[in-house]
Amino acid sequence: MASLRDIKSRITSTKKTSQITKAMEMVSAAKWNRGVMNAKAFVPYMEKIQEVTASIAMGSKDANHPMLTSRPIKKTGYLVITSDRGLAGAYNSNVLRQVYQTIKNRHKSNDEFAIIAIGRVGRDFFQSRGMNVVLDIIGIADQPSFSEIQDIASNTVGMFSDGTFDELYIYYSHYISAISQEVEEKKLLPLTNITASTKLTSYEFEPNAEEILEVLLPQYAESLIYGALLDSKASEHAARMTAMRNATDNAKELINSLSLSYNRARQAAITQEITEIVGGAAALE
Repeated sequence: MASLRDIKSRITSTKKTSQITKAMEMVSAAKWNRGVMNAKAFVPYMEKIQEVTASIAMGSKDANHPMLTSRPIKKTGYLVITSDRGLAGAYNSNVLRQVYQTIKNRHKSNDEFAIIAIGRVGRDFFQSRGMNVVLDIIGIADQPSFSEIQDIASNTVGMFSDGTFDELYIYYSHYISAISQEVEEKKLLPLTNITASTKLTSYEFEPNAEEILEVLLPQYAESLIYGALLDSKASEHAARMTAMRNATDNAKELINSLSLSYNRARQAAITQEITEIVGGAAALE
């Protein structure tokens, strides 16, 4: 049985841990609130560029671009978004588990796929398993700007254009609510399923649809990546907030349990001392 000193030491250390997890929960809550606002604020832009792109691509007979055309699949690209650190519950593991199983089911060798990793956890996961990571980025801010990921977004789109891979899927954690996130899989390239959420608008443009799409389609694909990153960041902060809240609650339960054990042990020690005194007094009579 643990001594009173050992139990008291465990209570003290657990209280300090609960203070840390409570502080981390509060920090994550503030980041989560901003992350959700950023993700929602990007939606109108995303909807508008999707509407314009769909209107030009679907409304013009002259519209023709490699990013709109399917081709024989020799290699598949996977853009995977994770965080740079843990302590976020199952946020990272759910995404990585689904991507890993998908790759194992679809491909027989590393030559058949390429991975673009956003986040240290994902990069380290795939590299430790000898999988083909062709591009990675770490150190993205908790509230990322487009300029931070513009290079990797444009490089990713460029890899499709130059034939490094023939299709691209993106995997990330989609934000639903503070306590609910789910892994999202989207086919990013080629853009064969562009649809607008509203009725298509007829635009007058010049010089021609093909030249406009040459500029617009890469921007649209890059905005899809950025939108997924904002969504993923909101999920990350929500998952970390929930994980830290659960850790704090568990610490409080452990403190209550240890306090009960401490009081029982202390009571037993007092009872033992009284028994010894009474026994000693009786022996003197």
